[in-house]
Amino acid sequence: MLTFVARRLATSVPVVIIASFLLFWAVRATFDPLAKLRQSHDPTALPRETARLGLNRPVPVQYLRWMKAFVTGDWGTSTRTGGAVSTMIGSALATTAQLVVWGVLFAAVLALAVGLYSASRQYSVGDYGFTALSYLGIAMPAFWVGLILIQALAIWPQQQFGMADPPLYFIGLHSPGSRGVNLDYLRHLVLPVLTMTVGLVAGWSRFSRAALVESLGSDYVRTARAKGVPRRRILIRHALRNSLAPFVTVVAMDAALLVGGLVVTEQIYSIPGMGRLFLDSMMAGDVFTLVPWMLVIALAMILFNLLADAAYALLDPRVNLR
Repeated sequence: MLTFVARRLATSVPVVIIASFLLFWAVRATFDPLAKLRQSHDPTALPRETARLGLNRPVPVQYLRWMKAFVTGDWGTSTRTGGAVSTMIGSALATTAQLVVWGVLFAAVLALAVGLYSASRQYSVGDYGFTALSYLGIAMPAFWVGLILIQALAIWPQQQFGMADPPLYFIGLHSPGSRGVNLDYLRHLVLPVLTMTVGLVAGWSRFSRAALVESLGSDYVRTARAKGVPRRRILIRHALRNSLAPFVTVVAMDAALLVGGLVVTEQIYSIPGMGRLFLDSMMAGDVFTLVPWMLVIALAMILFNLLADAAYALLDPRVNLR
């Protein structure tokens, strides 16, 4: 396993270099780093900053200069806030990671439970009911789900029962002065996690159901039934275990996409995560934040892909990692 991980990390280096250059080139071709400075009345400001930032050099030379600084921890300064880009991305990544961890765990457990129920009772009323709910969950946009949840679980109970505070908060992840994992944190966490998991549960439950139905129709399950193995044991130890490998792969890849894809959820709940940082940086044309942001997301994709392959091999002994 260690040899596999080391080999995958080594082969990922060229991928990261090519991806980072393409991202750097695309962002520099799309945004003007000196857009605000062009409105300055100082005639020396524009040529001075152009020379200081090396923008008068070819793009490959600019990229090498930027990559050297990036590797040494100097990710530059944001033109939007004036703060260090590494600090901004680190803070946003830590915030988004909380949503991703809680959301993925909750969605995976619930999707497996729904998939197991639907596969074991195929074409029953419950199976049709969960199928309809899954299609509804896939079709509903995240911003609409968020607004409905805020109204139903926060605003309506507060107004209906005359409460001083809503039972669930919908701004940020902490109240002013509160830190760490406590009741206040959980009251802030419930609504954004539910918002991001509706679509995940809907999609993952359909995938787990299909994988379980395929496993239940395989020869080894029929053999187990012929030997008189109890139904629950067949479901858990035979069908579910063999369906976990492809399910974990899908979960890992979707989790990687969530790291930078929670734009709507973070915007609705005013959570300063990676999605909101990308949106704010893009609207402001902050190229010095956008390039490191995209590279961090690319690294997350590679890391989660590696974890998915390793998990697949651990769950399915037939997979050869050599």
